[in-house]
Amino acid sequence: MAQLVLSIVLLLTVFGLLGGWAFREDRRRRRARVLGLSGLAMAASVALALAHVPLLAGQGGAGAGQRAGGQDKPATAAARRLIERAREEIHEYFHGRRAFFQVPVDLRAVPDFQRRVLQAAGHIPFGEGRPYAWVASRIGHARAVRAVGTALGRNPVPLILPCHRVWRSDGGLGGYIFGAAVKNRLAALERTTPVLEGCTTTRIVCRVGCMHSRRMRPENRVVFASVEDARSVGYRPCTLCHPAA
Repeated sequence: MAQLVLSIVLLLTVFGLLGGWAFREDRRRRRARVLGLSGLAMAASVALALAHVPLLAGQGGAGAGQRAGGQDKPATAAARRLIERAREEIHEYFHGRRAFFQVPVDLRAVPDFQRRVLQAAGHIPFGEGRPYAWVASRIGHARAVRAVGTALGRNPVPLILPCHRVWRSDGGLGGYIFGAAVKNRLAALERTTPVLEGCTTTRIVCRVGCMHSRRMRPENRVVFASVEDARSVGYRPCTLCHPAA
Protein backbone atom coordinates (compact mmCIF):
# COMPACT_ATOMS: atom_id res chain seq x y z
CA MET A 1 0.00 0.00 0.00
CA ALA A 2 2.82 2.41 0.83
CA GLN A 3 4.36 1.88 -2.60
CA LEU A 4 1.00 2.51 -4.27
CA VAL A 5 0.58 5.74 -2.31
CA LEU A 6 4.07 6.89 -3.33
CA SER A 7 3.45 6.12 -6.99
CA ILE A 8 0.22 8.11 -6.95
CA VAL A 9 1.85 11.04 -5.16
CA LEU A 10 4.82 11.05 -7.51
CA LEU A 11 2.69 10.99 -10.62
CA LEU A 12 0.21 13.60 -9.38
CA THR A 13 3.05 15.88 -8.34
CA VAL A 14 4.78 15.58 -11.69
CA PHE A 15 1.55 16.16 -13.58
CA GLY A 16 0.81 19.21 -11.43
CA LEU A 17 4.22 20.66 -12.24
CA LEU A 18 3.51 20.50 -15.92
CA GLY A 19 0.41 22.72 -15.71
CA GLY A 20 -2.56 22.54 -18.04
CA TRP A 21 -2.32 18.78 -18.25
CA ALA A 22 -4.57 17.26 -20.91
CA PHE A 23 -5.09 13.54 -21.38
CA ARG A 24 -4.16 13.19 -25.02
CA GLU A 25 -2.24 10.56 -26.96
CA ASP A 26 0.94 12.63 -26.86
CA ARG A 27 0.91 13.07 -23.05
CA ARG A 28 4.09 11.03 -22.56
CA ARG A 29 6.01 13.13 -25.10
CA ARG A 30 4.67 16.35 -23.52
CA ARG A 31 5.84 15.28 -20.09
CA ALA A 32 9.30 14.37 -21.36
CA ARG A 33 9.62 17.74 -23.10
CA VAL A 34 8.37 19.93 -20.25
CA LEU A 35 9.65 18.15 -17.14
CA GLY A 36 13.20 19.19 -16.26
CA LEU A 37 15.46 17.97 -13.50
CA SER A 38 14.31 20.72 -11.15
CA GLY A 39 10.74 19.48 -11.53
CA LEU A 40 11.82 15.93 -10.82
CA ALA A 41 13.68 17.06 -7.72
CA MET A 42 10.57 18.81 -6.44
CA ALA A 43 8.42 15.79 -7.20
CA ALA A 44 10.77 13.44 -5.40
CA SER A 45 11.02 15.73 -2.40
CA VAL A 46 7.26 16.15 -2.06
CA ALA A 47 6.70 12.43 -2.47
CA LEU A 48 9.24 11.61 0.20
CA ALA A 49 7.71 14.10 2.58
CA LEU A 50 4.13 12.94 2.07
CA ALA A 51 4.37 9.23 1.58
CA HIS A 52 7.50 7.65 2.95
CA VAL A 53 8.36 8.75 6.44
CA PRO A 54 8.41 5.04 7.47
CA LEU A 55 10.90 4.06 4.74
CA LEU A 56 13.27 6.89 5.63
CA ALA A 57 12.74 6.74 9.36
CA GLY A 58 12.64 3.05 10.14
CA GLN A 59 16.33 2.39 10.70
CA GLY A 60 17.91 2.91 14.08
CA GLY A 61 14.58 3.38 15.86
CA ALA A 62 14.03 6.76 14.24
CA GLY A 63 10.26 6.63 14.15
CA ALA A 64 8.97 3.85 11.91
CA GLY A 65 6.57 2.43 14.47
CA GLN A 66 2.90 1.66 13.95
CA ARG A 67 -0.29 2.25 15.85
CA ALA A 68 -2.57 -0.53 16.87
CA GLY A 69 -4.46 -1.52 13.78
CA GLY A 70 -1.44 -1.23 11.52
CA GLN A 71 -1.62 2.50 10.72
CA ASP A 72 1.62 4.45 10.53
CA LYS A 73 2.24 6.89 13.35
CA PRO A 74 2.59 10.57 12.51
CA ALA A 75 6.15 11.58 11.79
CA THR A 76 8.32 12.15 14.85
CA ALA A 77 10.84 14.96 15.08
CA ALA A 78 13.57 12.46 14.15
CA ALA A 79 11.57 11.31 11.12
CA ARG A 80 10.99 14.88 9.99
CA ARG A 81 14.72 15.53 10.23
CA LEU A 82 15.37 12.55 7.97
CA ILE A 83 12.84 13.84 5.44
CA GLU A 84 14.54 17.24 5.41
CA ARG A 85 17.89 15.53 5.05
CA ALA A 86 16.58 13.58 2.05
CA ARG A 87 15.33 16.80 0.47
CA GLU A 88 18.70 18.47 0.97
CA GLU A 89 20.60 15.54 -0.49
CA ILE A 90 18.31 15.39 -3.54
CA HIS A 91 18.78 19.13 -4.04
CA GLU A 92 22.57 18.74 -3.87
CA TYR A 93 22.43 15.79 -6.27
CA PHE A 94 20.59 17.81 -8.92
CA HIS A 95 23.07 20.66 -8.58
CA GLY A 96 26.11 18.42 -9.06
CA ARG A 97 27.19 18.64 -5.42
CA ARG A 98 26.46 15.07 -4.34
CA ALA A 99 27.54 11.72 -5.77
CA PHE A 100 25.96 9.49 -3.13
CA PHE A 101 23.06 9.46 -0.68
CA GLN A 102 23.53 9.04 3.04
CA VAL A 103 19.94 9.21 4.24
CA PRO A 104 18.97 5.75 5.55
CA VAL A 105 16.20 3.77 3.86
CA ASP A 106 14.29 1.01 5.64
CA LEU A 107 13.28 -1.76 3.23
CA ARG A 108 12.01 -4.26 5.81
CA ALA A 109 8.40 -3.82 4.66
CA VAL A 110 9.31 -4.34 0.99
CA PRO A 111 8.80 -7.87 -0.45
CA ASP A 112 11.96 -9.98 -0.38
CA PHE A 113 12.46 -10.18 -4.15
CA GLN A 114 12.00 -6.46 -4.66
CA ARG A 115 14.26 -5.65 -1.72
CA ARG A 116 17.07 -7.74 -3.21
CA VAL A 117 16.57 -6.07 -6.60
CA LEU A 118 16.76 -2.59 -5.08
CA GLN A 119 19.80 -3.49 -3.01
CA ALA A 120 21.55 -4.79 -6.14
CA ALA A 121 20.72 -1.56 -7.99
CA GLY A 122 22.21 0.33 -5.06
CA HIS A 123 25.59 -1.28 -5.79
CA ILE A 124 25.79 0.19 -9.29
CA PRO A 125 28.46 2.92 -9.16
CA PHE A 126 27.48 6.54 -9.61
CA GLY A 127 27.63 7.55 -13.26
CA GLU A 128 27.48 3.97 -14.54
CA GLY A 129 24.75 1.63 -15.70
CA ARG A 130 24.03 -2.09 -15.65
CA PRO A 131 21.52 -4.17 -17.64
CA TYR A 132 18.43 -5.70 -16.10
CA ALA A 133 20.04 -9.11 -16.69
CA TRP A 134 22.98 -8.09 -14.49
CA VAL A 135 20.63 -7.36 -11.61
CA ALA A 136 18.77 -10.64 -12.17
CA SER A 137 22.03 -12.58 -12.14
CA ARG A 138 23.31 -10.77 -9.05
CA ILE A 139 20.29 -11.75 -6.98
CA GLY A 140 20.44 -15.37 -8.17
CA HIS A 141 17.49 -15.30 -10.59
CA ALA A 142 19.17 -14.98 -13.97
CA ARG A 143 15.96 -15.70 -15.91
CA ALA A 144 13.81 -13.22 -13.99
CA VAL A 145 14.69 -10.17 -16.10
CA ARG A 146 11.09 -9.07 -16.58
CA ALA A 147 10.36 -9.43 -12.86
CA VAL A 148 13.42 -7.30 -12.11
CA GLY A 149 12.02 -4.56 -14.34
CA THR A 150 8.68 -4.74 -12.55
CA ALA A 151 10.36 -4.52 -9.14
CA LEU A 152 12.41 -1.50 -10.21
CA GLY A 153 9.30 0.15 -11.61
CA ARG A 154 7.80 0.01 -8.11
CA ASN A 155 10.85 1.57 -6.46
CA PRO A 156 9.46 3.40 -3.40
CA VAL A 157 12.29 5.95 -3.26
CA PRO A 158 13.64 6.77 -6.75
CA LEU A 159 17.01 8.53 -6.96
CA ILE A 160 18.03 7.43 -3.47
CA LEU A 161 17.70 3.83 -4.65
CA PRO A 162 19.08 4.32 -8.20
CA CYS A 163 16.79 2.32 -10.46
CA HIS A 164 17.66 4.88 -13.17
CA ARG A 165 21.07 3.16 -13.50
CA VAL A 166 19.51 -0.06 -14.80
CA TRP A 167 19.20 -0.20 -18.59
CA ARG A 168 18.31 -2.70 -21.26
CA SER A 169 20.92 -5.19 -22.45
CA ASP A 170 20.90 -3.65 -25.94
CA GLY A 171 21.96 -0.29 -24.53
CA GLY A 172 18.47 1.19 -24.55
CA LEU A 173 17.30 3.08 -21.49
CA GLY A 174 14.32 0.95 -20.58
CA GLY A 175 11.36 2.21 -18.60
CA TYR A 176 11.30 4.78 -15.82
CA ILE A 177 8.55 6.27 -13.68
CA PHE A 178 9.28 9.77 -15.05
CA GLY A 179 9.90 8.64 -18.62
CA ALA A 180 12.94 7.79 -20.74
CA ALA A 181 13.86 11.44 -21.35
CA VAL A 182 14.32 12.09 -17.63
CA LYS A 183 16.21 8.81 -17.23
CA ASN A 184 18.58 9.94 -19.96
CA ARG A 185 19.06 13.34 -18.28
CA LEU A 186 19.87 11.65 -14.99
CA ALA A 187 22.54 9.58 -16.72
CA ALA A 188 23.98 12.74 -18.30
CA LEU A 189 23.94 14.52 -14.94
CA GLU A 190 25.89 11.72 -13.28
CA ARG A 191 28.42 11.57 -16.12
CA THR A 192 29.26 15.24 -15.55
CA THR A 193 29.24 15.25 -11.74
CA PRO A 194 32.63 14.60 -10.10
CA VAL A 195 32.66 11.56 -7.83
CA LEU A 196 35.81 12.21 -5.80
CA GLU A 197 37.44 15.40 -4.61
CA GLY A 198 40.39 16.04 -2.33
CA CYS A 199 41.51 18.90 -0.14
CA THR A 200 45.02 20.21 -0.74
CA THR A 201 45.41 21.26 2.90
CA THR A 202 44.21 18.12 4.69
CA ARG A 203 45.31 15.70 1.93
CA ILE A 204 42.04 13.80 2.36
CA VAL A 205 39.96 12.55 -0.57
CA CYS A 206 36.16 12.37 -0.17
CA ARG A 207 33.12 11.38 -2.13
CA VAL A 208 31.40 14.48 -3.47
CA GLY A 209 28.70 15.39 -0.97
CA CYS A 210 30.60 14.28 2.12
CA MET A 211 30.33 16.60 5.11
CA HIS A 212 34.12 17.03 5.07
CA SER A 213 34.23 17.91 1.39
CA ARG A 214 31.58 20.59 1.84
CA ARG A 215 33.93 22.41 4.20
CA MET A 216 36.68 22.68 1.61
CA ARG A 217 37.50 26.10 0.22
CA PRO A 218 37.07 26.22 -3.57
CA GLU A 219 40.75 27.01 -4.10
CA ASN A 220 41.72 23.89 -2.12
CA ARG A 221 39.58 21.42 -4.08
CA VAL A 222 41.05 18.94 -6.52
CA VAL A 223 39.08 16.32 -8.45
CA PHE A 224 40.32 12.74 -8.72
CA ALA A 225 39.33 9.98 -11.11
CA SER A 226 39.90 7.24 -8.54
CA VAL A 227 41.04 6.61 -4.99
CA GLU A 228 44.18 5.02 -6.43
CA ASP A 229 45.03 8.26 -8.21
CA ALA A 230 44.55 10.17 -4.97
CA ARG A 231 46.72 7.73 -3.02
CA SER A 232 49.47 7.99 -5.60
CA VAL A 233 49.94 11.68 -4.80
CA GLY A 234 49.73 11.34 -1.04
CA TYR A 235 46.02 11.63 -0.26
CA ARG A 236 44.25 9.32 2.17
CA PRO A 237 40.58 8.25 1.98
CA CYS A 238 38.08 10.00 4.23
CA THR A 239 37.03 7.92 7.23
CA LEU A 240 33.55 9.44 7.18
CA CYS A 241 32.37 8.69 3.61
CA HIS A 242 34.76 5.77 2.90
CA PRO A 243 35.48 6.47 -0.80
CA ALA A 244 37.56 3.29 -1.10
CA ALA A 245 34.57 1.11 -0.19
